[in-house]
Amino acid sequence: MNASLMQIYNAIEKSPSVMLFRHRRIDGDCVGATKGLKGIIQATWPDKKVYIIDNEKSEYLSFMGKDDEEVDDEVYKKSLGIVIDVGNAERISNQKYALCSPIIKIDHHINKEKYGDIQWVEEDRSSACEMIAHLYSVFKDKLKITSEAATHIYTGMLTDSGRFQYEGVTGDTMRLAGLMLDQGIDTETLNARLYMRDFDQLKFKAFIYENMRLTPGGVAYIHVTKEIQARFGLSFESASASISSLSDIKDVLCWLAFIDADDGEIRVRLRSRFAHINGIAEKYHGGGHACASGATVYSPEEMKQLIDDADKHISAYKSTHDGWM
Repeated sequence: MNASLMQIYNAIEKSPSVMLFRHRRIDGDCVGATKGLKGIIQATWPDKKVYIIDNEKSEYLSFMGKDDEEVDDEVYKKSLGIVIDVGNAERISNQKYALCSPIIKIDHHINKEKYGDIQWVEEDRSSACEMIAHLYSVFKDKLKITSEAATHIYTGMLTDSGRFQYEGVTGDTMRLAGLMLDQGIDTETLNARLYMRDFDQLKFKAFIYENMRLTPGGVAYIHVTKEIQARFGLSFESASASISSLSDIKDVLCWLAFIDADDGEIRVRLRSRFAHINGIAEKYHGGGHACASGATVYSPEEMKQLIDDADKHISAYKSTHDGWM
């Protein structure tokens, strides 16, 4: 057993109040991991106070329920803080996490910033939710779980692994997913909530296929401007989901979605197969996983440079590796 797991269990067990934190620009993994762990704690210790306080909203994930209302700073100061799925402290959505003591970091990103008093980081895990499922499996003779908590955890495992397609999915991933399924998850309803699309969203998908571009080296990309977002009635979140439409093109090993944000920045979603692209993301104010990262550019010129860098990187990978298709 990882020594950090026992420390985490002991810290939760002895803390009357626990506060859970996640990253900005929420996704299925960070929401599923925090809500799943909250459900486990509440089922195991009904008298504990457990809070998730986050002002960020997601229409896509609204079926997972609302978070808690803000509380006084004194509550933070008396609580154990657990930060899940956040590689660096600057990205924690609720910066009041720093008032908590002690602070635990649970994460599956490259460990570039070692914040917190207790750290459990496994970079090879496919999701933070997989780590929460593992925590439950290690202590399942002591911990309790509900079907709702298991559904939250399974949701994050599903979304962060691309339905169990991405690098990092292992036999252990599938065994832990099975453990969650054993708790009575309604997979038909869950998959409908996650993957069914409105008609306008399907029209936008058709637009992507008509307007995406390919580089000579094998990089697909789309720029979803504010005008395009308005034309199709897209939220920033829906526009960002365009990245998934570029993932199944033969000979394309990297795909990029550039999304205009309200603050004038252009957010970038970078995905790849085989070739690692997190180094490119880090060059452009971002980072993440080896084959799934995020970045930010601030002008069309910087966007073009990122595309060029990605094209050169993929061209070099293809020239030095076999078996990529």
